Amino acid sequence: MESIERSYMVLEYDRVRDRLAKACVCPGGARHARALTPSGSLEDAREQLAQTADAVRLSTRFGDPPFGGVQDVSDALQRAKIGASLQMGDLLRVARVLSVIRALVRWRDGAEQETTCLDDFFDALAPNKYLEEKITAAILPEEEMADTASAELADIRRNIRRAGQRVREQLDKMVHSQRYAKFLQEAIVTQRGGRFVIPVRAEYRSEVPGLVHDTSASGATLFIEPMAVVEADNELKVLYVKEEKEIERILAALSAEVSTFADVIAQDVRTAEKLDFVFARARLSFAMKAGVPHLADDGIIDLHRARHPLLPPDQAVPIDIRLGEPFDTLVITGPNTGGKTVALKTLGLITLMAMSGLAVPVADDSKLSFFEQVLADIGDEQSIEQSLSTFSAHMTNIIGILHTCGTRSLVLLDELGSGTDPTEGAALAVAILEHLRLRGAKVAATTHYAELKLYALETPGVENGSCEFDVATLRPTYRLLIGVPGRSNAFAISARLGLYESIIVRAKALLSNEDTRFEQVVEGLEKNRLALEAARTEAEALRRQAEQDREAAAHLRDQMENAREKELERARVQAQAMVGRARAEAQALLTDIDELRKMEAAEKAEALRELAKSTVGARLDALEKTADPVRKKQAQPYRLPRRLRSGDRVLIHDIDQKGTVLSTADASGMVEVQAGIIKTRVPESDLRLLENERVTVQARAGGARLARTLRGTHTAAQTEIDLRGQTVQEALEAVDKFIDDARLASLSQVSIIHGKGTGALRTAVQQHLKGNRSVKSFRLGRYGEGESGVTIVELT
Repeated sequence: MESIERSYMVLEYDRVRDRLAKACVCPGGARHARALTPSGSLEDAREQLAQTADAVRLSTRFGDPPFGGVQDVSDALQRAKIGASLQMGDLLRVARVLSVIRALVRWRDGAEQETTCLDDFFDALAPNKYLEEKITAAILPEEEMADTASAELADIRRNIRRAGQRVREQLDKMVHSQRYAKFLQEAIVTQRGGRFVIPVRAEYRSEVPGLVHDTSASGATLFIEPMAVVEADNELKVLYVKEEKEIERILAALSAEVSTFADVIAQDVRTAEKLDFVFARARLSFAMKAGVPHLADDGIIDLHRARHPLLPPDQAVPIDIRLGEPFDTLVITGPNTGGKTVALKTLGLITLMAMSGLAVPVADDSKLSFFEQVLADIGDEQSIEQSLSTFSAHMTNIIGILHTCGTRSLVLLDELGSGTDPTEGAALAVAILEHLRLRGAKVAATTHYAELKLYALETPGVENGSCEFDVATLRPTYRLLIGVPGRSNAFAISARLGLYESIIVRAKALLSNEDTRFEQVVEGLEKNRLALEAARTEAEALRRQAEQDREAAAHLRDQMENAREKELERARVQAQAMVGRARAEAQALLTDIDELRKMEAAEKAEALRELAKSTVGARLDALEKTADPVRKKQAQPYRLPRRLRSGDRVLIHDIDQKGTVLSTADASGMVEVQAGIIKTRVPESDLRLLENERVTVQARAGGARLARTLRGTHTAAQTEIDLRGQTVQEALEAVDKFIDDARLASLSQVSIIHGKGTGALRTAVQQHLKGNRSVKSFRLGRYGEGESGVTIVELT
């Protein structure tokens, strides 16, 4: 047992407990922290770790529970149970505890969607709002009894105020009267011994009849209670006694109430203290930037980016430590101040903390094992009083460890075998390691002896480790390297510091051949390690770059896919609009042909129908080509070789029909063309000049031949109009023409784009639509139609 306690001390386990105690809010929680010890079983340790993990999760999401005010009221509760009357301060402390218990339950109810292993603690709390409010209603925070504590107390205090007022009034009359003014030291009324008095000069004692209650220090002033108010003061005295007795009665009644719930309150306090202790472990986890580790009992330790728990997180150098698989003993070598001892302490302290249910500063993928004992011999324990040398002190500790350790022990030995003859010390160190291995313990030891490095190289189950040292800067890096024996670096360090080269050469010559070969082997291993580490660093950089390139390519592919989908959707919408316009043109053309049939001979009407069929077919073919959202148009744009003149023969490109120009293009770019018996107006861009053909156009008498323009054939009605940028007057005129064209094209629904802006144009357009007989109804656009920037019109 002594070896275990000494191990806790050298590993600084008590400092962790002190930090945990400071993280507690209530004194009871701090007592739990200072009494913390590693769990006696794996199941208990895992339960404690689960509590810590849940406390971290709850604190992260909902903040800390309100533990302020939880205090030890056991003494007051015990006195109440035996029938004693508690003081006001005791009762207020009980009420404060009840308030905190109720706040804890309310805090847990606010996080009720979270199920945790702490629920049993919270469920065990029994808030008592009845008793809490009864105490706080009767006793004020300044430890004064409230007038409302009882009807009797309120009545007594009311009478006290009235009686006191009468006495003061009588004395005020005396001190302000001309008769008594010259007898008084001051014109004031004061109290002595709870009775009202006035200050009278000593030489006028006989002039003021009454009772003397006090004198000044000089004797020049007497404090006299005049006979006129003695009776009233007596009445006050009786009332004060009644008040005191009533307060005592109220305190006794409240104390009796407390005694009824004393056991429940005491249990609630103990539960709250345990909860504070658990949440203090979460607070310590946040301060150390620690996490809850995976704990097993297989004796395997695999720590990644482990930091010493007592070093500041931003200053500690993370290290990786393995032990238990595939080796059970780790021999760590390296220069002084290189981090060997810190590595041992880190391993031991983190193991103790995990076994105590505390979070530890390691990476999430780390593994720890439960041990029955963690035994350590670390540091110089030379004792002058006991006449022990450093070697003797170490051996005393190691002997205790050898008596205590077993198959479920973790043994940490610092500078094993040091302090004596190097040859004997090295041999003794090897023998101690062999004995510990036979006992089944997991061992980590630091040393400077080359014999132990060689022992680790040659012995299965024993592995070398070293603390890296940068010879170029003469500074340790504090990195722990597993599988690599450390070099002494004595010659290199001496050379860097300026030692004569001749001395270093002579020292190397004095080394035995065996020592030289060993150093050469270690040097070769070190070079190979550095090369492998550089290669691994390069490979890791390439892997990260490849991963970044892969993510960038995936992101670009997603962007292109999204763009393709958007383009296809836009093309489909355009195609639907084109089809709608084609249908409108066809309907308008057929309507005109029907009208012509009524007016002209049958053979002319039949010719018109054939022309209409070819026109509609050509337009639909053109629409099919332009509606393809993937294939691009290959035709090159056509440009007229010269301006068209009357009589030119042209090809109407859209319908593949020849015609004759009757008049040149107007301001809007429209040309009047005669195609067979049909006159029509065609956009100049749709015409192709037939340069070898030309006819003479003669003026005709009015009405001799049919000169009807087919509405909608080439100037098809549009389904939407854009008014943005126009004045209100221009927009309204455009709307009227747009609706007329849409009616002639038999469209049932059109869109008017006016934009959002200030809303003035939208309001004017919608007000104008109300008076248009062709408008059945209208509404603002929905999502995807332009919303409030568009008005959708239904036509009659």
